[in-house]
Amino acid sequence: MRAAASFLLLTVLIWTLGLAWFIHDSRQPPQVATVCDGIVTLTGGQSRIDTSMTLLKGGYGQLLLISGVGPHVTLDQLAKLQRQSLSEDMIARITLGRRAVSTIGNAYEITTWAREHKLHSLLVVTAGYHIRRAIVELHRTAPELDLVPYPVLPPALEAPLTRQTLHLLVREYLKLLGAELGNLTGLPDGKAGLTTH
Repeated sequence: MRAAASFLLLTVLIWTLGLAWFIHDSRQPPQVATVCDGIVTLTGGQSRIDTSMTLLKGGYGQLLLISGVGPHVTLDQLAKLQRQSLSEDMIARITLGRRAVSTIGNAYEITTWAREHKLHSLLVVTAGYHIRRAIVELHRTAPELDLVPYPVLPPALEAPLTRQTLHLLVREYLKLLGAELGNLTGLPDGKAGLTTH
């Protein structure tokens, strides 16, 4: 009983320390971007699309994939929403990925796009709390790609943590642990994260 209690206490301690590290890591501002063959952004949070378009304008990638876009959303709508003005050349270099409905689906969509365009390095744009899980899933689907994380700091994480934000971070931490476990076991099937149309 004593050994079991000690093991449980140690497990809880490790889990808590891991969560504390994850929260700290998620709130770090983005570093200087690295020039890559392409840029990919995973939709689902504030500032991601705007940041990826700005990086494309800055020459940090030749092509941009916005993965996980709604079926009826247009590039013009996205540009207006982000208050971005896009030239004809920029428009020609942006692809809207509409099949992904999860991070695993994003990974498959991004992998397919990168291989079709013969890209070898990708600048991956998503929220700081999501970036590590996105990289894990992408490494699993495309181990040959050189992935450079570019985490975005959402406004909610710049302010003092609220109960709602903390709940989000705990949930994302659990998802990261699940992704790492799935990476070790080879499960689940990433194609489940894609729509069938």
